Amino acid sequence: MLLNIHPANPDYKQIEKVVNSLAKGEIVIYPTDTVYGMGCDIRFPKSIERIAKLKGVDPKNPRLSFIFADLSQISKYTRPIDNHIFKLIKRNTPGPFTFLLNANNLLPKLFKGQKKTIGIRIPDCNIVKEVVRSLGSPILSTSVHDSDEIVEYTTDPELIHEKYNKIADIIINGGYGKNEASTIVDCTSGEPEIIRQGLGILEY
Repeated sequence: MLLNIHPANPDYKQIEKVVNSLAKGEIVIYPTDTVYGMGCDIRFPKSIERIAKLKGVDPKNPRLSFIFADLSQISKYTRPIDNHIFKLIKRNTPGPFTFLLNANNLLPKLFKGQKKTIGIRIPDCNIVKEVVRSLGSPILSTSVHDSDEIVEYTTDPELIHEKYNKIADIIINGGYGKNEASTIVDCTSGEPEIIRQGLGILEY
C-alpha cells in the first residue's frame, strides 16, 4: 500500500495505520531526513530476519540502526553513556546522524545473538518521529538502496513502491527523499569518531 502523508503536518489517522501495521510485525518503508528507510518494530524477530535477509546480513548481529523519537528511550538499550557523549548526541539530534553506542544485555536477547553495539537515529522528520512516538517502541531501520550503480539511493517513493510493494506492507509517500545517507559517528570507545561522512556537519 502506498500511503500519502504530508511531511510537515502528518495526519494522525494515517500515522495510526502505519503504527497498526508495525504493531502486527509488518514491514514499512518511510521517509527520514536523509534517504528512505525500511524498518519494523524491534519486538518481532521474524520481521528482523526478513529485513536482514534482504540486506544479506546476519540476523543475529545485523548492522542496522534503531530509530527513536527522542532520547528518552535510549538508555533502555545502551550501556551507561558518558556525559560528553550524551551532550554530543543531544546537540546533534534530531538530525542526519547515526551514533554507534555500546549495547546492554537486552539487545542480544532481542536478536538471539551477540549484538554488542547499537546504531541510534533520531531523524529530523515529523512522519517517522510521530510513528515511533505513537508505537512506543524503536524501529529497526535500514536504508532503501537502488540497484543503479551510479545512483545509490532511490529518492522517488512511487518508484520505491514499484520495487518493494511485495516486501513492505506500507510504503509512505512523504515526498522525495535525499540521495545521501546519514553521517555515522562511532562513540563506542568513549571518544566520537566519524566513520562515514554523510549529510550533516557534526557539532562538537
